[in-house]
Amino acid sequence: MAYELSHVLDRILKSTFEEVALEVFAWQKEHNPTYREYLSLIGKLDVEVNNWLDIPCAPISLFRTHNMQTGRWDAEVTFVSSGTTGSQTSRHPVRSLSAYQEHCIVSFEQQLGPLRHFKLLALLPNYLERSNSGLIAMVDAFMERAADGSGYYLDDYSALRQNIQQDNKPVLLWGVTFALLDLISEERLVLPKGSIVLETGGMKGRGPELTREQLHDRLRAGYRIIDGSPTPIQSEYGMTELQSQAYLGDDELFVPATTLRVRARDVTDPFSVLPKGRAGALNLYDLANVDTCAFIQSDDLGRCFENERFSVLGRLDQSIVRGCNLMI
Repeated sequence: MAYELSHVLDRILKSTFEEVALEVFAWQKEHNPTYREYLSLIGKLDVEVNNWLDIPCAPISLFRTHNMQTGRWDAEVTFVSSGTTGSQTSRHPVRSLSAYQEHCIVSFEQQLGPLRHFKLLALLPNYLERSNSGLIAMVDAFMERAADGSGYYLDDYSALRQNIQQDNKPVLLWGVTFALLDLISEERLVLPKGSIVLETGGMKGRGPELTREQLHDRLRAGYRIIDGSPTPIQSEYGMTELQSQAYLGDDELFVPATTLRVRARDVTDPFSVLPKGRAGALNLYDLANVDTCAFIQSDDLGRCFENERFSVLGRLDQSIVRGCNLMI
């Protein structure tokens, strides 16, 4: 049987994450040539797997160097990552754009509430300036569900401030880090009650890198709610290679979508999953990637905790050149 995203989502609701993960693993082992070759090269093609934590994760670099498609189908769109000059970009074929977008909407609303309650204002200049961005495809769908007045803003901060001030509708201000900081570099911004500022990362070449705590402190100092309450600051964890996202919970740890699990691995042994609380490189198990590769060794460092929550501490050094040497 061919597995599609809708089928996986339905199975997760009726079963357990582990059961569905093992089904997806068996499917991808047989029908994803790149993943199958990787399993063969590491000697795990014929190893019996009975626990989802034992499923081998493939290096994320394979999305830059190989076709990661499972089964035979035509991609409706291919998401392409941003990249510096001369670097390879990740490519993620997507079987159904609408299925991806609906999955993103459900995941967001489960954690942060109905999009119709917000006027979504987006500061995503570096994403808008290139084609085939998974983030833009997601935000496009969010805007269709959001309140009237939603829209994108490049560097027209004056128009954005005017939009915010024209009514009392709660705002979801979604932006890359440098744009959110630029907006408040000269003057604080007052937001309606119920508003959220959501950062999605992005400071490369725009100034010193900040820890998440430093960034959120700056954002809280520059944005304030009109009634004097603290400004809610959110973060989105996502990437071109994933179809699921995670958002911060009340404890400042990321809460993944129902289709996503995260575990830390030993940086010196890519097949050793660490106990919860130990810092390591993050393995991503995204069952929404049923049509590509659901089991990924990311280049992010972090810790995992109870209730599937996790933190992100930084990036592996020289992660690109350390990719899967067996297949590059």
